[in-house]
Amino acid sequence: MGAGWHDADVPALLGVIHVNIDPALRIGSLTIHWYGIMYAVAFWAGWRFAVTPFLSRRGIPRNEIDRMITWVIIFGLIGGRLYYVLQSDLLYYVTHPQHILAVWEGGMAFFGAIIAGFTTILVLALRRGYSYWLLVDAAVLFAVVGQPIGRIGNVINGDILGYQSSLPWATAYDNANAVLQPGYHLGVAYQPAAVYEALGTILIGLVLWTLLRRRVADGVMAITYIALYAVSQFAIFFLRGSEPAIFLGLKQAQWTAIGMLVIGVPVLVVLWRRWRPGERAAHDEPAPRTVSEAAV
Repeated sequence: MGAGWHDADVPALLGVIHVNIDPALRIGSLTIHWYGIMYAVAFWAGWRFAVTPFLSRRGIPRNEIDRMITWVIIFGLIGGRLYYVLQSDLLYYVTHPQHILAVWEGGMAFFGAIIAGFTTILVLALRRGYSYWLLVDAAVLFAVVGQPIGRIGNVINGDILGYQSSLPWATAYDNANAVLQPGYHLGVAYQPAAVYEALGTILIGLVLWTLLRRRVADGVMAITYIALYAVSQFAIFFLRGSEPAIFLGLKQAQWTAIGMLVIGVPVLVVLWRRWRPGERAAHDEPAPRTVSEAAV
């Protein structure tokens, strides 16, 4: 399975969790994938409970919010899928190009979505005349609300797994339609890396919620998110077995995380200090936090 920590030889004390859910919901001739359903719910929740209340309170019209988030979602999906292909079994996708955009088979890398999303937001900010820092703050709130929901689709699919394990929360897939990556097998228990991903994002969301309550300056939440997400990915990918190591025992996502921490975050901080926005308290309306913002 490659380099990384695993505990396949540790005796199981409480057994493992078995998942026997068909990744596709079939209604007559219609096939709907749970993965797509979870992503649709994630997008709706991020739009409804994070982006819309956050930007509306800061004077951006609803139609502008809807237009911008649509473009960010489109390019974020493309970026997330392409980065997943790059960090996975690239040879497989080169020889099977028809699967590159087959998102229903599972597989999205959030680093790719971040890079594509932040780039799209920059273009929108320049074209529409809005603060870039304000828009990226809205984007990271969208991420911490929606991403854990989207990971439910990964759990149902079985497409993000760790190394073979006998821990009590290890997960074995029994459904013949499970979307297991090459090298994984039905009935074998693995660490549920998708669950680790979701829990990590929830913890980051709690940090952002604290910053939101303190009304920090625009951009602080976005930079904090990038730094914490990079740290979480560097740690979690030691447990993820579905991606190969590429150099010095580290995987592509880990090298991207290092790049984010060493280059990306410092660059963002320098740019933020150079074009530092005013404190939110200076331009927020003095209304109490809404239920939607409290949910973030």
